[in-house]
Amino acid sequence: MIADKRPFLASLFQAAVLAADPYDAIVRHLPPKPKGRTVVIGTGKAAAKMAAAFEKAWDGPFEGLVVDRHGPIEVCRHTRILQAAHPVPDLAGLQAAQALMDHVHGLCEDDLVVALISGGGSALLPAPPQGFQLSDEIRLNEALLASGAPISAMNVLRKHFSRIKGGRLAALAHPAKVVTLIVSDVPGDHPALVASGPTVPDASDAEEAMGLIRDYRIDLPQRVIDAIGRERAPDPSDPVFERNEVHVIASARVSLLAAADKARLSGADILILSDSIEGEAKDIGRMHAALAREFALSSKPFAKPLVLLSGGETTVTIGNSGPGKGGRNSEFLLSAALDLQGLAQVTGLAADTDGIDGSENNAGAFCDGTTADRIRAAGGDGRSFLAGHDAWSAFDLIGDLFVTGPTGTNVNDFRAFLIT
Repeated sequence: MIADKRPFLASLFQAAVLAADPYDAIVRHLPPKPKGRTVVIGTGKAAAKMAAAFEKAWDGPFEGLVVDRHGPIEVCRHTRILQAAHPVPDLAGLQAAQALMDHVHGLCEDDLVVALISGGGSALLPAPPQGFQLSDEIRLNEALLASGAPISAMNVLRKHFSRIKGGRLAALAHPAKVVTLIVSDVPGDHPALVASGPTVPDASDAEEAMGLIRDYRIDLPQRVIDAIGRERAPDPSDPVFERNEVHVIASARVSLLAAADKARLSGADILILSDSIEGEAKDIGRMHAALAREFALSSKPFAKPLVLLSGGETTVTIGNSGPGKGGRNSEFLLSAALDLQGLAQVTGLAADTDGIDGSENNAGAFCDGTTADRIRAAGGDGRSFLAGHDAWSAFDLIGDLFVTGPTGTNVNDFRAFLIT
């Protein structure tokens, strides 16, 4: 019997985050030392932590520059760390993108570039095409965040409106060899989609980008649409990339397996639903609630206690009804909680592995079969909060926010339901 349900779920989250810690993974993927210089670059929500891990693992001189988000970060002794805004770009990010491009300028064939890439880098490195301003890239990001498009679609569009994404940063480093180490936050772990692939080109073209604008009804100024339609991203078969290497060193799958191992130590049975679930947060929440209800009320096919685990990245389509406070994990969990009313044997946790869910200070939240009733008793209405994309306020009202602070890594959503 698992008596302390929320601490138990929190321990599974911590196991997942620990499995995505960059140090051991970087040690396993260190490239050989070059004849020439070693230049380290990086971007994303795990950039500073990855840089600190590289410093510890690398036995030799190097020149390091990485870009992380504003807020508390890992301390590095030999790497310059710039900070910028996420999820909407700012001037600091524009300056940081230029600094990274300058950092790889003038390299030779004997030099090595180690690129430390993690999720969040798309917003941290605004570099709009010639003739456009930071305000244009901000407008693009705001439209993408409001559209409900999956991260894969967002990043295809971002790399077609950039001077640094889509492999362009690696092209600038040519003829140096570029070794990219990735902490993946995208479902399916496609390396070219993490942080919009500043050092990893892919085969997406302008026709695909224009189709995404149409399919997801993304509201953009016509001049931005025209620029995306004529932009040509680097071709992966270009000889400038032929010596480069790409390694995904941490991912949601690895983290879910670590959480499963932790849960088994308490005698729980485990079902990993998927590490790559996408879709509207409130809809995915209802799907998880339906599964939890089915297993809670049935004696088969799993024994109790049972832990349901899943990862991936849901989305929130703002439309005209918000936004309130919150993020996709809080919205997912509030939607699930409304369908789990009265099921005392179900407790849930949903959180972002980077420690920040949306724009607030929480990683996510807890719920159980009493959540909706307690929101109502505190003077709120769960369905109204959900309709206004204000899940943070709902969980704050009853003290059920899950706050960890930034974790220094990012392998996307972590969802766990304990059924006793």
